[in-house]
Amino acid sequence: MRFSMSLAALLGAGAAQAYFLVSELSFGYAGRISPADNPGHIANFAVSGQPGMPEILSSKVILTPVAPGNARGAIWSENPLIHSNWIIDVDFRASGPDRAGGNLNIWVARDGKNLGTRSVYNAGRFDGLVLVIDSHGGQGGMLRGFLNDGSTDFSQHHNVDSLAFGHCQFSYRNLGRPAQIKLRQRGDGFRVQIDGKTCFETSKVSLPKGNFVGITASTPDSPDSFEVFKMVVTSDTSSHDLNSGSSSNNDNSNNNNNNNNNNGNNNGNKDTSSNSNGGTQFAYSRQQQVPTNSQDFEEVADQDADTFQSSKAQFQDLHNRLQGTNHQLASVYRSVSRHHQMDEQRHNEVQDLFAAVNSKLALLDQLSTFQQRIVALENEVRNMNTELHERLSTTERSMHGALRTHHMSLTARVTENIPGHGKLIAVIIGTQVVLVGAYVVYKRRRANSPKKYL
Repeated sequence: MRFSMSLAALLGAGAAQAYFLVSELSFGYAGRISPADNPGHIANFAVSGQPGMPEILSSKVILTPVAPGNARGAIWSENPLIHSNWIIDVDFRASGPDRAGGNLNIWVARDGKNLGTRSVYNAGRFDGLVLVIDSHGGQGGMLRGFLNDGSTDFSQHHNVDSLAFGHCQFSYRNLGRPAQIKLRQRGDGFRVQIDGKTCFETSKVSLPKGNFVGITASTPDSPDSFEVFKMVVTSDTSSHDLNSGSSSNNDNSNNNNNNNNNNGNNNGNKDTSSNSNGGTQFAYSRQQQVPTNSQDFEEVADQDADTFQSSKAQFQDLHNRLQGTNHQLASVYRSVSRHHQMDEQRHNEVQDLFAAVNSKLALLDQLSTFQQRIVALENEVRNMNTELHERLSTTERSMHGALRTHHMSLTARVTENIPGHGKLIAVIIGTQVVLVGAYVVYKRRRANSPKKYL
């Protein structure tokens, strides 16, 4: 029941907010980075490196190799990000020896082409956002976010690390798998996630439109190898809708009278001036004005047929009505296309969810198999324990029997070799008798011997 409820919650969350793929700012989302007809290139992206170019494979881009050191690599989009709300999803992997180092930079900057292969430490006066992933702090790694509106020269700053507005610990080296970094900007703020977990978020950061997206990496003498598997940019509005909205506005302004044309041009000039105010926006800065289209077409009012006295008036009315019908059909087509794309995306999300569910179910099957193996190992260990106790008891009994037999045989041997007490007593008494007899004989001989007088 809990599993089904969580699945329903995920499905509801996926259907609540639809995001569209921005293909001109993405690569690696279709399973192949370099196309088969043009290997070694990434469509809509510029790749550069020092001293050599990054290696572009079918499934990944190696920005910095394992050797030699002091290498730099960069991938920059050739098209700007024209959406206000977006998600940038980057999968990368860093691997190298124990004391190797380097840094990976994820950029959303206005002057991306001028930045090239630079990192945050020598970027100079850039305008935008950069996420830096390195071994700062000596605790296994850290992710930090930096903002600049072009007023601070990072290459000349005495302590660049103090300029970070957000950070979190991130052990990214030698994981054996790609790590996921996700940047999300919406109307309620900015968020950075690592492998689905929030690193930091704030409501005081809002990046304007027109920035370029890029990834750079640099390494020291003992380098890490930074590999990028994908960079996918999605938005809550599709590029087709933005382009269609601008073209429909042009059509409507051409069909209005001169006064409406003048008003439309004035509004267009206001929008252009508001959009041209670039730079990184902070909480205290002025919010960027984004023009919105309330309608894709204008309805033509109904009129009586008697009001048209000339063929020119009739033709103009017919022309206006046909044009309004075309606008309505175009709006319906765009709406249907948008809903169709949303349905496809939701279908793909549901397929991904079911694939995840199937993988979890496969894990459950594996858990049952593991449980059976653990029970079998437990029984085997119990049997081995019982057999070991029995063998130890048998060995102990056999040792006790052998020692008892050895002691008995040794006692018998000692008893046999020891002489009897009677013999000893007889020897002692005999010796005393001989000594007494000798003494008596000596006395008698001395008594019978002639006495000598002087």
